[in-house]
Parts: sequence; structure tokens; C-alpha cells
Amino acid sequence: MRQVVILGATGSIGCSTLSVLAMHPQQFKVLALTAATQVDKLLAQCLEFKPQFAAMLCPKAAAELKAALASHNSATEVLAGPAALTELAAHPQADIVMAAIVGAAGLLPTLAAVEQGKTVLLANKEALVMSGELFIDKVQRHGATLLPIDSEHNAIFQCLPASFQQAKQRPALSEMGIAKLLLTGSGGPFLTRDISSFETVTVAEAVAHPNWSMGQKISVDSATMMNKGLEFIEARWLFNCAPADIDVVIHPQSIIHSMVQYTDGSVLAQLGQPDMRTPIAHALAFPNRISSPVQPLDFSQLANFSFSKPEPDRYPNLYLAIAACAAGQGATTALNAANEVAVAAFITEQIRFTDIVRLNEKCLAHFLNYAARSLDDIVALDFEARAYAQQLVRTLN
Repeated sequence: MRQVVILGATGSIGCSTLSVLAMHPQQFKVLALTAATQVDKLLAQCLEFKPQFAAMLCPKAAAELKAALASHNSATEVLAGPAALTELAAHPQADIVMAAIVGAAGLLPTLAAVEQGKTVLLANKEALVMSGELFIDKVQRHGATLLPIDSEHNAIFQCLPASFQQAKQRPALSEMGIAKLLLTGSGGPFLTRDISSFETVTVAEAVAHPNWSMGQKISVDSATMMNKGLEFIEARWLFNCAPADIDVVIHPQSIIHSMVQYTDGSVLAQLGQPDMRTPIAHALAFPNRISSPVQPLDFSQLANFSFSKPEPDRYPNLYLAIAACAAGQGATTALNAANEVAVAAFITEQIRFTDIVRLNEKCLAHFLNYAARSLDDIVALDFEARAYAQQLVRTLN
């Protein structure tokens, strides 16, 4: 029986994780669930899965949850605040930590799990975007097991040799006969939209992803393809490679989740439904396999697959992220901070869709040469970049 902590239990990844865990009560037990503010949703999860602990980022929400659980005679202990999330991520009884908190807020609790040598299922791409070298160094130093949950990175992981998958010190891709990692992306809702109309894109249009059901922030990132840019940076650290080793390919059907090209001309691809419960089930049981609620592909019903190269004019945020990846850790930390501010401003209708990349470009240029060699450096740069981005939002209003 392996005990699981879910950081971000009320989000889409957290809910999908619980869906898989519910199928395997003899193999997994939920030790702790955490959320930010969604009391009713976390309450329902606690009553169903009966974790030993629950934590909420917001103290007021935690108090409401505690009272609600008491009224149901629940034995779940409720904790509050950022320190509680870090405490539960590092809990001695935890075997597996699902890191599914969106954005920079997930970095410190995820690092806490790494430092305790846990098996970390990484759905929070910002942790590697903000602190890739430091993060991977800690994984290796503390003997943690890091398994990717993003469908693209999980697909690449599945297509790599077993000797790479299970190595504590990841070898260079060239040593494994690998020529390229091919990250696929759907192109989002604006793959064929007239670029000249992007100024008038609404929030509702930007979050209407054609294939995936996701939260607002990641849906907007998919529309700009910044999400693929963040995944590009994440892949660079996850798979011990250089930016030149990664290509991005548009695949609108979202059936091939990513591919690995080998030096002998072979290309291995991982296929499946566009459902996050597949990579979650893979990582929970790795190196074994367990069932998930996802139906297998029916190849007789599949339409033709298509592929293309992402257009720079259509997806400037993608190429901005690739440039930041080449520039170094400070650049990617600053870009991630700026993008979180920009997307939040767009969702609240403070700026236009096309202002997202304008803000990101200005912030990246300002912080391009900043160093970020320690966790303190990274946290300070993240704070400074957010403040600068907020100033830019006010100028764009």
C-alpha cells in the first residue's frame, strides 16, 4: 500500500489522479489532499477518500473546511497556509507526491518532496522552468524519483530506453542513440484563425481548447503556445539535453502525444486518448502498469493525422520561450513570472490577448542577463519580475 499526497487536489490533474486511485484501493491510499480556496470540492474529496490530512492555502478556507468536516464527524486533520503544503509534501509517511499546483506557488512544496527523496509525479512545469538546474541537482542528490505527468513529457519518457528511464543520473541523449525529442502540440483554438483578428480574441475564445479540458491559465497558454514553450524548457531539464535536441511539431488531433527520433532513423511515438488519466496511471505504477478509466484507441475510427511547423507570427510566445531556454535560468524564471502576470491580466480583461506577448517580450528583455544560481536568487527574481510585469500591465491598460 503506497501512500499518496496530492498537491492541488481540486484542479483538473488532482481530480484525474483521484479518479485513477479510486480504481486501485488495494494499492494506494490517499494520505493528504491540498487546495487553495475550493472548500466544497475539497470537502467532498475528503469525505470520499478519507485522507489523514487536508490543507488549504487560505487560512479562512481552512477554517471553513475544518468546521464542515467536523459536522460530518470526519477524522481528517486540517492544516492551513503555505507551510502546511510543504509539511505534507515532505511527510514521512508519503511515498508518492503528485505535484499539481499550477504556477510558481508549486515550487517550494515540490522541492520539499524532492529533498525527502519521494517519488514525485511532476505536473507543475513551472518548477523546472523556474529552477531547472537546481531542481534536477536536488533530485539527484536526494535520490528522489522524478516522473513526468504532462502528456508530452510522459510520452517522451515512455519512448526512451528503459536504461534511461531508471537511471538516477540521466545520461546524455546522444549516448542512447537519440537524435531528437519531438514535442507535439495541438496548436490550440487559433490554429487556423486569421492572425489579424487576434487583437479581438475574447477570454471565452482563448479558453475553448479543441481537445483538452483544462483550467483557464493553462488553456490561455495553449492558445498562445506558451504552454509548449514552457514544456520545451521543462524537457531540456527532464531529459538532460540541449535546446537544439528538441523540435516542436503541430499535431491538431492530439493523439500522438510526443515522439523520440533515434539516430538509426526510427521514430517511436506514444499514442492515446487526450486524457490525463493515462500518464497519471503510468506514473503512479511505474515501472509497472495499472488500469485507468481511459478507453483505448479504436484505430478504425481515427481520422488522418496531420503535422506542421508552428508559425512564428501565429505563436510568438513559443519562440520567446525557446529563446529564453537558450539564454539560461534567469531568463526562464523571469519569463515564467511575466507570463503568469500577463495571462491573469488577460483573464480579468485588463489587457488584450496580443498584449500577452508584448508584456512577455519586454519583461524578458529587461531581465535577460539576470543570474539565478540559488533558490533565494530564483525567488527574488520571480518577485522582481512579477512587480515589473504588473507595472507593464498598468501601462497597457
